[in-house]
Amino acid sequence: MSERRRLLVVYHTQSGNTGQLAEAVVRGARRVDETETVVKRAFDAGVEDLLACDALLLGTPENFGYMSGALKDFFDRTYYPCEGKLIALPYAVFVSAGNDGTGAVREIGRIALGYGWKEVAEPLIVRKAITGEALEQCEELGEAMASGVALRIF
Repeated sequence: MSERRRLLVVYHTQSGNTGQLAEAVVRGARRVDETETVVKRAFDAGVEDLLACDALLLGTPENFGYMSGALKDFFDRTYYPCEGKLIALPYAVFVSAGNDGTGAVREIGRIALGYGWKEVAEPLIVRKAITGEALEQCEELGEAMASGVALRIF
């Protein structure tokens, strides 16, 4: 296990709430020295980033009961170039929701199924205000994903 494995965090934020969650996820992930954590905003992430990762964390606000347009754009740009190349890629989702967040999670899951990815953690949905407890949960999610990557559990 000499080479560091890579966790990619792709997220979008508009109001800043999902950005706070992403920062907490990254803080947790970077506690694991054996994993390289790469962070990209959804509009900046691309095929090369996706093909180079060993696991993926996706963050989005809930917009009209759906994921952000930026995250959908990321999927639109990467799906066909990556088709069949990322089977069983471990992934998890975190959502900043004004309502219940389940629509965003459901639609991300449908797209992830098309890629052939493997969900390895329950979706983390933070409803309404960002609390200290929510940030701790995000840190735990990031650390758990990075640990799983480093230990080759996923």
